[in-house]
Amino acid sequence: MSDVALRDITAATVRAICALEVRQDQRGFVAPNAVSIAQAHFEPASSFKAIYAAETPVGFLMWRPGTESGACYLWRFMIDHRHQKHGYGKAALMLLFQALRDQGFHLLRTSIVQGSAGPLEFYRSLGFRDTGETLPNGESLLLLSL
Repeated sequence: MSDVALRDITAATVRAICALEVRQDQRGFVAPNAVSIAQAHFEPASSFKAIYAAETPVGFLMWRPGTESGACYLWRFMIDHRHQKHGYGKAALMLLFQALRDQGFHLLRTSIVQGSAGPLEFYRSLGFRDTGETLPNGESLLLLSL
């Protein structure tokens, strides 16, 4: 999808990004974007971007370097409920994967809350594998070789 882009969040766009929401049944699986942006400001190594489809904000993602060399952690990812099932999420993550490879990362981790409305199958469709490890916060660890 050539119309999908990752863009900086600015003072002019932050309210629109914070207004994006997942479906009601998905709310326990990802923090609101306002919380994510606030957390990122206290984690200096983190990076975050808005996901746009043409000129429309449709989502948000945030990542940070991992604890081992060459590894990165996808901390947050969401697509607004009005824009799901259009391929924007996959396209955005493909852009992120390429950017991370260009920066020398070769491994991407993420974690998910398990549940019927959770993102496990979506991540599996992108090549992530469930490691079988459960983190102290109860989330399942997923891994992708970039």
